[in-house]
Amino acid sequence: MSADTPAWRVNAQDTLQHTTLAPQTEHRGRVEEIGDGVAMISGLENVGLEEVLQFSGGQVGFAQVLNDDSIGCVLLDTSTAVQAGDTVHGTGDVVKVPVGDALLGRVIDPLGRPLDGKGEIVTTQTLPIERPAPSIIERDLVTEPVQTGIIAVDTLFALGRGQRELIVGDHATGKTTLAIDTMIAQRSSDMICLYVAVGQKTSSVRRAIDALTSQGNFARCIVMVAGSASAPGLQWIAPYAGMTMAEHFRDTGQHALIVIDDLSKHAATHREIALLTRQSPGREAYPGDVFYLHARLLERAAKLSPAKGGGSLTALPIAETDSGNLSAYIPTNLISITDGQIVLDAALFHQGQKPAVDVGLSVSRVGGKTQAPVLRKAAGTLRLDYAQFLELEVFTRFGGMPDGHVRDQLRRGECIRAILRQPQHQPLRLIDEVALLSALHAGLLDTLSPPALASLRAALPDALDREAQTDRSLQSPCSPALAEGGMQDDTRDALLNMMKPLITAAVQGNPPDTGPPGGHESDGKANPGAASTSEDIS
Repeated sequence: MSADTPAWRVNAQDTLQHTTLAPQTEHRGRVEEIGDGVAMISGLENVGLEEVLQFSGGQVGFAQVLNDDSIGCVLLDTSTAVQAGDTVHGTGDVVKVPVGDALLGRVIDPLGRPLDGKGEIVTTQTLPIERPAPSIIERDLVTEPVQTGIIAVDTLFALGRGQRELIVGDHATGKTTLAIDTMIAQRSSDMICLYVAVGQKTSSVRRAIDALTSQGNFARCIVMVAGSASAPGLQWIAPYAGMTMAEHFRDTGQHALIVIDDLSKHAATHREIALLTRQSPGREAYPGDVFYLHARLLERAAKLSPAKGGGSLTALPIAETDSGNLSAYIPTNLISITDGQIVLDAALFHQGQKPAVDVGLSVSRVGGKTQAPVLRKAAGTLRLDYAQFLELEVFTRFGGMPDGHVRDQLRRGECIRAILRQPQHQPLRLIDEVALLSALHAGLLDTLSPPALASLRAALPDALDREAQTDRSLQSPCSPALAEGGMQDDTRDALLNMMKPLITAAVQGNPPDTGPPGGHESDGKANPGAASTSEDIS
């Protein structure tokens, strides 16, 4: 071939030489019905469950229901371009999503497509959204703590890496705020955070992203959005896609935290798809596999054994109740699946007790096994004291003058309640929590009013950092090694002596000038002086 031959001709001849000219078989089906993001298809006898199907217009979906004479296909794109009579063919593959470090710091949809306008996401690996959970032999004990920065959770219901803890409560009681604060608290840890929004309003997701950007380390976060306006198929696969992305970090020996907000809306989407594909309804019109729907999802969160890299995946699913009814179908399913639940009470929320954690109904089935030893020692009998206070408070409402001992218990209980009240997006470090609890245990906070406690909490972090630079005995408690060891008595005494001037200033209503930041994690991000809690996200 001469050098003057056009390039297009060279390419065409090369293509022809590598083309196999032989008969090819292809299974094609036909769209019989289409509506609400679900298509009923006939003619595809060899399609497998959850196989990706492609329509003639380029749209894709996956086979959700296999009947004798039809297939229920859930679309992952808009259904307006698909019409009855269009042809469909199977791809022989399942739904896969990209995984890897390229997703960090990005806002994506459940298929890994960018939504933040920062350009294309380039990854070299994809994994199926449905993967088997680690076997028992591949798992390890849950012993490492997850510091949420929320003193009510860290002291009363400690979480561990690899645990599944349900956050449940009525609408607008602080569920999303609690989860977002936990993600913000990981800004200086080695945990990678993933937030999955299922059926949420755009404004709610926007507030969550703004909080993570301004207060947390967004460069180590992934936000997946399948909003209320997204196709039902995208909302259905979102938790599974997010779990697959988080599993990649776990399987490479890293630690990940996934928040699924929320599984009540995911169950409603599953019910909608089931009814449209003519599956038999059961309790509350949910199909019979709704328990398995979430059980196989949350079972994938685990702490792996050292032989498997020692990584962990912690799951914080969120569920919504109606008028505090924890015995509803979906909440009871999730309570039985997970390793504990944090119950948020609407009455406490409207009374200004935020986070509105119901200490009577909340539980962590891992609990003290993962709690930092120094925090466990500082907390002492906090939960028992607070429970006794709540009982005494109920009885004193009937009238009568309590004796001195009861009045002391009530005063101490009020102090505990004020300590458990915490502004949103201002998580505390471990040393901050230990300092507050040590002062409470020593009786230094019994005379403080709630506003004075708020002032003390605001001034404490910078004061601890400043003191640690001059007092060698306080350098160890301010270090990350505090989570692995305990605190000596002399160190505890030095900590309490450092807090006494702060407590005095808080009582006088004039906290000392904290000066320039001294290494506090939230420097330049949070406003520790804000004692009030703004409106909840969820």
